[in-house]
Amino acid sequence: MRGKIFILIGVIVCLNLLIVGYFLTDKNNVLGDFEENSNKRIEIDLSRQRLYAIEDGKILHNFRISSGTWDRTPNGVFKIWARARLAKMSGGLEENGTYYYLPNVPYILYFYNEVTPKMRGFAIHGAYWHNNFGMPKSHGCINMRPEEAGVIYSWADKNTVIEINGKYQYHETLPDAGI
Repeated sequence: MRGKIFILIGVIVCLNLLIVGYFLTDKNNVLGDFEENSNKRIEIDLSRQRLYAIEDGKILHNFRISSGTWDRTPNGVFKIWARARLAKMSGGLEENGTYYYLPNVPYILYFYNEVTPKMRGFAIHGAYWHNNFGMPKSHGCINMRPEEAGVIYSWADKNTVIEINGKYQYHETLPDAGI
């Protein structure tokens, strides 16, 4: 019996057994060559912490997001290279307090360009672990409310351009006046 070919975060693997606990996506979810003739576009404004889904020049959706703290979300024009309905995400370092482990992250659209390679793992995805949208909160990904990420996940296709611009302006916090 032949094994099935899967893409494991960008690496082609032929498996005869299902390994439970790893993120696997069928090769059909890796979206192939990029064509810039789509009438769909995602624009992300980091200064306003907003994502706009645009089709035929009209804004269809306007959602609050949480981008990466301290400029960890890259600016530029990107393409979606893979998608996953659910996946485990982990990273960072325990030593400096940046470690995270997040099972079942929903509605993931991985993106890249010639400056930001696929292995960096940047994505638009749902975030169930916080509700502080409108403020930078992530390690670099674009966090969205899960239901809103689902809308974008269902709407976007392989020809959808993602353009990320701007810079969030951090404001010095004033001392707590006890109010």
